[in-house]
Amino acid sequence: RRPDSSREERIDRNSDDKRGERRERRLDTSRDVSHFEEDTETSRVSTEQTQEATKEKVEPNFALSGKLAAETNTLNNVLIKYSEPREARVPKTRWRLYQFKGDEVLDTLYIHRQSAYLVGRDRKVVDFPIDNPSCSKQHAVFQYRLMDYVKEDGRKGRKVKPYIIDLGSTNGTYVNNQRIDSTRYVELKEKDMIKFGFSTREYVLLHENSRDSDDEGDSNPDM
Repeated sequence: RRPDSSREERIDRNSDDKRGERRERRLDTSRDVSHFEEDTETSRVSTEQTQEATKEKVEPNFALSGKLAAETNTLNNVLIKYSEPREARVPKTRWRLYQFKGDEVLDTLYIHRQSAYLVGRDRKVVDFPIDNPSCSKQHAVFQYRLMDYVKEDGRKGRKVKPYIIDLGSTNGTYVNNQRIDSTRYVELKEKDMIKFGFSTREYVLLHENSRDSDDEGDSNPDM
């Protein structure tokens, strides 16, 4: 008996359709894999770019700025309100603070071994603590600065001079019983008397001898 030709044609068409579907599925799968690989590569590149950008943002800047940035100017986890200026220098003259409380003479403070001394109530960070409650935690700073001056013969020179600066304290800093402006350097002279807040202690500025000393001159102005 001869097979039905129309049936054979239908079977052939069905076989072709199935082969075409399988071929299309393989193409779709290949495209999906290709798209996945492209997305993965794009994601990897994006991640690397993000990491590189983040790295650039967090890399520290070691450029010299003349003072510490406020965010890093800390000691014992306490933010220091003050940064030394570029002209800060350690003095050669051996300056001292003689302490008086009424008629009582207290210990002498030697203030020539470093370029600045922080004064206040916060013993975690200050160089010279003042426990009087009228004084601020970071009250004032003694600062030595290399400054220009004119000698008696008219020649110019440079000398390390003592200054004091009030750090915006509530009750002020006094030089010779006069309250000084906050956040401004005030030059100190030998025998000046300094007081902090309402403390009755007086600090008299002297050095190792009373002769006029020019040994602070600096022949190199860039130092």
